[in-house]
Parts: sequence; structure tokens; C-alpha cells
Amino acid sequence: MSNRKRSTMPVPVPALLCAVAGSAAALLAAAPAAHADVVDVAYNCQTPIGDKSAVSPIDVKAVKDGDAYKLTMSFQKGVSSSPIELGKGAMNPSAVLQTDGAEKVSVPVTGPANSEAVPADTPIKISDLSGTYTPKKSGKVTFTAGVLTIKAMGTTTTCTPGNSPKPSLELDVTAAGGAQDAPDTLPQTGPADSALALGTLGATVLLSGAAGVLWLTRRGRPVQRTRP
Repeated sequence: MSNRKRSTMPVPVPALLCAVAGSAAALLAAAPAAHADVVDVAYNCQTPIGDKSAVSPIDVKAVKDGDAYKLTMSFQKGVSSSPIELGKGAMNPSAVLQTDGAEKVSVPVTGPANSEAVPADTPIKISDLSGTYTPKKSGKVTFTAGVLTIKAMGTTTTCTPGNSPKPSLELDVTAAGGAQDAPDTLPQTGPADSALALGTLGATVLLSGAAGVLWLTRRGRPVQRTRP
């Protein structure tokens, strides 16, 4: 019996390139479609020492994490200042991102306290703020900078966007579990259910009435005595 040698056919280079390209396309298809812009936000701030205003470019990024999206809001310039030095850890920032499109909600984002002291009369650099958004509806959703809150030294500064900024981020999102829009109201019984309920109620009334008539008939029937 002769030994036959199996020859290994080399895989053509174009086939390998097609396979790599196909894998890359699959990864791109799996990634959420996103469009981000750095948007100038003009904040009007109510501070303990009066009204202040400042413009800061805002950048919002998103990373898919299971059914949710991890959001990061970055400030590229300071938006307020303090007449006194703020020691390390004295300032705590938070904000909200307003969504629009498939779903309209407010997403809270928070960040760590200042890691270094902030000198007096120096624009306060806000640390990156992060939060989690879990969509309940599928479709395009935009994220726009909302109210910024700064708590420091027992005081609260509230900064509101005054220039109606455009969205910083747009995402194509999928609701948890791939569910589509859920009804906002509880299911209602239909005409058949109502008729059945009314029919049952009517039957109860009729039965009660028949029992009452039967009882009255028996009560009203004369007693016949048997003569000895």
C-alpha cells in the first residue's frame, strides 16, 4: 500500500485580506454609531459673591458597557472662581446631561473633588464627570450639557447654560434586551372582557333574584293539614 503525501494548499493572500477585512467590518458593526462635537457652553453662574459667566468647551464621550453606556463629560476651561483659596478636596462638582430624540431624560454625572488646591480668583477647573445611561427606548439619542453644580466651603454655585448649546454627542442606542418602545399605560380590558364581566354580574343578580322568589314562594305557600 503506497503512502500518499497530503499537500497543504497555501491560502491565497487575497483570501486572508478578505477575512481580516470581514472581521474588522464585524467589529465596526458591533460598535455603537456615535457622533461627537466639542461644544462651547456659555454658563451663567449664581455664586455666593454674585452672578458670574464663563464659556467652556464641553466634550462628551460614551463607552458601551452591557446594556448601558458609560458617559464622560469633560470641561476644557474653568467656569467660575473663588475669592478665597480652595484647599485640596474642598470642591465637589456635579452636572446633568439632557437627552433628546428617542428618549428625553436627565442623566446625572458626578466627579471627584479637586485633587489640588485652587488659588483665589483663579478659574476653577472642573474634573471629568461621569455617569451611566441605560436606554429604555431604541433609536438616536443626543446628549446636551445641562446645569452644573459646584459645592465648596459650605456654599453652592449653580451654573446654567445660557446659549442653548447644541448636543455634544449623538448615539444610536438599543434598549435593554433589544426591547422596543414599551406602552406607557397599563393594559385595559376589551369589550369582550367587559361583556363577560357584566354577564357574570347579571347572572349573579338573576340567581339571587330566583332564590329570593323561591324563598318567598315557599314562605307564602299555605300549610295543608291532614284531617284524621
